[in-house]
Amino acid sequence: MIRSLKTRLIIVATIWIAIGVVVAGFLLSRVSKDFLISQFYEELYVHLDELQSLMELDENGQFRLQRPLSDPRYLKTLSGFYWEIQKGGQMLARSASLEGPKLDVPDDDGVDAQVHTHRIKGPTGELLVAERLRWLDTSRDPLRIIIGTDRHFLDDELRKFNKVLVWSLGTLALSLIGAAVLLLLYAMAPFGQLREALSRLRNNGAPGVSGTFPEEVQPLIDDLNSLLLASGEQMLRARTQAGNIAHGLKTPMAILVDEAHRLEQSGATHAAAVIRQQCRRMQSQIDYQIARARAAVGRAKPVAASSLGETADQVVRALGRLHIDLRLNIENRIPANVMVACEAQDLNEMLGNLVDNACKHARSTVVVRTNEDDGDDFVSVVVEDDGPGLPPEAWDVVFKIGEQWESGSTGSGLGLAIVRDLAQLYGGSVELGRSSLCGLLAHVRLPRAG
Repeated sequence: MIRSLKTRLIIVATIWIAIGVVVAGFLLSRVSKDFLISQFYEELYVHLDELQSLMELDENGQFRLQRPLSDPRYLKTLSGFYWEIQKGGQMLARSASLEGPKLDVPDDDGVDAQVHTHRIKGPTGELLVAERLRWLDTSRDPLRIIIGTDRHFLDDELRKFNKVLVWSLGTLALSLIGAAVLLLLYAMAPFGQLREALSRLRNNGAPGVSGTFPEEVQPLIDDLNSLLLASGEQMLRARTQAGNIAHGLKTPMAILVDEAHRLEQSGATHAAAVIRQQCRRMQSQIDYQIARARAAVGRAKPVAASSLGETADQVVRALGRLHIDLRLNIENRIPANVMVACEAQDLNEMLGNLVDNACKHARSTVVVRTNEDDGDDFVSVVVEDDGPGLPPEAWDVVFKIGEQWESGSTGSGLGLAIVRDLAQLYGGSVELGRSSLCGLLAHVRLPRAG
């Protein structure tokens, strides 16, 4: 199925113009044929009248012409222009151009002196014949005055006309198709401008869709700009609300932790441990939900294109300084020109969580690279290390909120859960596997920027 509206309109216009030109050509050819036939017969009628006016009887009762017909083609042998006079089935006279047996004109029960037309076989092909009966003596058979022209003269004229007609209508059709294409391209140009404006909005952070558009498109642009403005305001309100929730819960959580410390000092170590544990779980849930809310609100606005290589480079430099005491070799092998359809802040958070997890478990090497096996629509980001890795049964467990495969591990257990949710919000995915470095491999698929 053709998905391009412009291509569909051009195809429909081309088919419609072609059908119209073919029908017009057929009708014009038919009309011209009828006109040429009538013209040929009109010429025959004129020559028939002239032939009849020139006929006379001599003193011996023989027919003769006062003078030859004015058209010299009746004097040239087998020229295709012939006349003949018959009576009672016998030929009385004929033109100098006619040779062979007499013309076999069918009897049509002629009872009047009107002109009758026939198509018969002549000495040089099919003849278009005009015949008139003349009674010199009503008691005897009438004279049959016959004049005819070869049909190939008519066919030649028709062939010439049809050739000119085909070239003329073909040129007209091509010019109409070209005009239709230009018209459609001109009419569809505002949509290209709209696409460029949306690209500027997505890539350059423009405040809205700007440009000069036709009055049929401008209301749509105004509504879109209003929607973008409302979406931005909603995003700011949601982020402000998320920050207010975090700030509002910060003080009560601090009081609970302080009370747990006091309980521990008073000897209620078990109660203090339970309170600390539940505080950590609440803090994990709060952190996770705030991160998810921020990402979901950010996804509601048009997605900007972010440089995967530059973001990965920033993350690698920052975590290299953070884990400088581990003496790790953190390599970024992603080219700077790889672009993904993802907010830079969300992309930074996903890569930061994955690289940070890899640094915590790596022995000496962490690699960030791309995998070119996902086609043109997605970009695969791979983060791998040479640490101990995880068994296959742990690959799904660690994506659960607050879950850690090893109880003694540091961290909140939210990193991979946040990476998974962010990737899914952008239509991507994340999977774990075994690295060629013998450690853990995290494989993230993100949509490629257009």
